[in-house]
Amino acid sequence: MPHFIIDCSENVLRRRAADEIMQEVFDAALSTNLFTASEIKVRINPFTYYNNGNTLDDFIHVFSYIMEGRNDEQKANLSKVIVTQLNAVLPEVSVISINVMEFEKPNYFNKTMI
Repeated sequence: MPHFIIDCSENVLRRRAADEIMQEVFDAALSTNLFTASEIKVRINPFTYYNNGNTLDDFIHVFSYIMEGRNDEQKANLSKVIVTQLNAVLPEVSVISINVMEFEKPNYFNKTMI
């Protein structure tokens, strides 16, 4: 926890390697001091086929899933830090966005909890 799932147009990966993009998101999330490095998980899904407002403009959207307990200011800062970092390394991508969703502690379960 947390999980950062990056959706992007396939062309974004021609501009920057997937590993580099994932590392930028990892580093940005870590820099907020909300998580430890061993907790952060990042994945990327490039899309060949998409309709982005009736265009084929490149895009990046990060779906962030974090454990509940952070306040709105912390979540807003997390969003700003990640979008700012992605914009710094991929300024030619016209749409870069993020949303933060929370796991509810009573409903979350993983293998280590067995």
